[in-house]
Amino acid sequence: MNSLKVYYNNRLVGTIKKSDKLYFQYDEEWVKNGFSISPLSLPLKNELFVSDNNTFDGLFGVFADSLPDSWGKLLLTRYLKKNRPNDKIDEILFLSCIGKNGMGALEYRPEENNDDYKFEIDYDDIQREADYAIDGLDYDIDKLYKLGGSSGGARPKALVSIDGEKWIVKFQYKYDIKDAGLVEYEYALACKEIGINIPEVKLIKSNVSNGYFAIKRFDRSKDKKIHMISVAALLEADFNSSFLDYNDLFKITKFLTYNDYNDLNELFLRMCFNVYAHNLDDHIKNFSFIYDENLKRYRLSPAYDMTYSNTYYNEHTTTVNKKGKDILDDDLINVGIKAGLNEKECNDMLNKVKIVVSNNLKKYL
Repeated sequence: MNSLKVYYNNRLVGTIKKSDKLYFQYDEEWVKNGFSISPLSLPLKNELFVSDNNTFDGLFGVFADSLPDSWGKLLLTRYLKKNRPNDKIDEILFLSCIGKNGMGALEYRPEENNDDYKFEIDYDDIQREADYAIDGLDYDIDKLYKLGGSSGGARPKALVSIDGEKWIVKFQYKYDIKDAGLVEYEYALACKEIGINIPEVKLIKSNVSNGYFAIKRFDRSKDKKIHMISVAALLEADFNSSFLDYNDLFKITKFLTYNDYNDLNELFLRMCFNVYAHNLDDHIKNFSFIYDENLKRYRLSPAYDMTYSNTYYNEHTTTVNKKGKDILDDDLINVGIKAGLNEKECNDMLNKVKIVVSNNLKKYL
């Protein structure tokens, strides 16, 4: 397979082709009536774009966003080796397998291996199968892949329907902190109390743990899909590398959202929360933008992965005022002021974060 058509809510966006490199070209009609799916690397022009970046195995970042990260990619690779042993496994095949089931709104045709696969969901059973997979024991690869092969992140996940709406359910990974599901749930509730824009969340009961964290998908709205792009994809950059500062995130947000004051305040709250709630893994794939068709521009996406986390070097992945640790209130305020926010409002937001974190999350810190 050397080419794929890219669709957005049944509208042809363009074509990906592979020869010596990967190429992309927008459809002529999309150039007239669509929008840039990746404003920095794929501006809305009628020309052939060449991917010279090896960060995403040759893919443009926006298409790599449709693919799963480590856990999902592990499942997808094992699924293909079992079910398609003679096929060459590459990024084009991965995208065709994701088809219409990827994160965000983009779909890829022709599709492969996207037959319906329905069964009764037992969350504890999925946790056991995930544990078996991580430990290299026998497990049901078909079930795990069909449930979560297209979801992002490092932790085992399942994409499920709850009351007719799309949700992501996370499972415990053996290197997670104890009761990671309960922790992330309580962190999400703290975010809501602060006023951070985070989707609806649930804690699903379990007989083997304190529960599984579930979060409603913000890239779905009734029967419509919402286009999203991570900062990593936008910059065509490896999210595992620590090179960005929150000052840079504010500049990107100002550019993409046309200086939307609400989004800038929202980013400030998240920055403060990550510092005070010890979310050190605040890498650039954990910040995304969604395209608002009514406004005809991008907005900061709802928050996700807002939970307690460490890094190997015990510093924030995204620095604050060029500091990865020992971050002071003045550092946070200075970043906000540089972004054009009101100093008094920054102090008020910072104090609210500190109070809620202290009252709700102190036992984790």
